[in-house]
Amino acid sequence: MSGAMELPRLQLRRNEDRRIRQGHNWVYSNEIDTAATPLRAFTPGAQALLFAASGRPLGVVSVNPHSLICARMLVREGNTAVGEAFLRGRLRVALTLREQLFSEPFYRLAYGDSDGLPGLIVDRYGEYVVVQIATAGMEVLLEALVAVLVELLAPAGILLRNDASIRDMEQLPMYARVVHGEVPELIELGENGVRFWVSPHGGQKTGWFFDHRTGRRRVAELA
Repeated sequence: MSGAMELPRLQLRRNEDRRIRQGHNWVYSNEIDTAATPLRAFTPGAQALLFAASGRPLGVVSVNPHSLICARMLVREGNTAVGEAFLRGRLRVALTLREQLFSEPFYRLAYGDSDGLPGLIVDRYGEYVVVQIATAGMEVLLEALVAVLVELLAPAGILLRNDASIRDMEQLPMYARVVHGEVPELIELGENGVRFWVSPHGGQKTGWFFDHRTGRRRVAELA
C-alpha cells in the first residue's frame, strides 16, 4: 500500500473543511459531497485524497463508507497511499517518546489519533505486544503493522485483541489470535515499583489499563 499509485478523490461539501484545517482528524459522512464523490464507491479501509469544495487538497485519509466517521486523516502532506513506511515512522516516534518516559518496557506504545495512528492501540508488556484495531483503515494495514512491530521491538509474541464492540461501528469482524510467536495466558509487568500479573487473552480490552498508572501511584501514596 505504498508507492506512487494515484489515490481516488474524496470531496467535502462547501464550508465543511474548516474543522480539518484547524487540526481535526475525523470526517463525518454528512460532510461529504456524495454527488461529486459517492461514498459507496469506496471499499472499507481504502485510502483517498481529501479535498475541500474549493479544490484545495487536505491530506490522505482512510475511508469506510459504512461508518458515521467515514474518513480519518492519515497524513496532511503528500498525495500517495501510505503503508509500511508510514507505520514505521509513526511507531518509531512513539517508541522514542515512551523510552524517554518509562524506565521499563511496560506502556501503551500507540494510542490511536494521539500518535497519528487512527484506530490503533498497541500495548507493550515487556517482550510481548497486544494490539487492538478499531478501524477498517488500520485493518487493511495489519500485515505491514505486524512486520514493523517485529522489526522495532523483536517481541516474543504479538496478540491481536480485535474483539471489542467498537469494531461493530466499522462493520469489522471480531476475533482474537496470536499473529507472531507465542503469548502466554499470564504476563508479569512492572508499574510504580510493583509487579502485577495480567491476562492478555482474557482480560478486558488489551488486558491492562496503562492509562491508570498515575492514579494507581497516587492511591498507593495515600494508602
